[in-house]
Amino acid sequence: MEIKIEKQLEVVRETTSPTTIKLYNPTGLDHKLDHRMKSIEFSDEFTRIDFIYRSSHQYKNGGWIQMESNAYISPAGSTMKYRLLRTIGIPIAPLKHYFKRKGEFHSYSLIFPALPAGTAKIDIIEKEAPGNYFNFYGIDYSKWITVPHPMDLERSKN
Repeated sequence: MEIKIEKQLEVVRETTSPTTIKLYNPTGLDHKLDHRMKSIEFSDEFTRIDFIYRSSHQYKNGGWIQMESNAYISPAGSTMKYRLLRTIGIPIAPLKHYFKRKGEFHSYSLIFPALPAGTAKIDIIEKEAPGNYFNFYGIDYSKWITVPHPMDLERSKN
């Protein structure tokens, strides 16, 4: 008796991974600045902005930081607001991160929805109101670089 077995062809589908671009702020390495943007990462799904903050010298223990839940980014000159999705390393108000000493460095990240293609300048708004809020206007990242900062490179696998 003869049995015929048909071999099925295996079809492999290639999936496209999301496009991700990370730009580094050349002034992100300037340790004289108390609050600076280190980098911005753009993908099809999100915009991530990394910051470095140095605690204040005017407060006994360096003070505290927090982020307002209604923070947003906006293409400069636009009324469109991309609301904060998530934070990494900084609590949402009313919670606070308290520093242990003056001059302490702290890194944190803010995650927002993806920005439209072609956006070249953004405003980062924690809150537009009297007081001390982390607001940055007209951030032009067109001259930022794709070369990672030395602090982002793995030095050893020991």
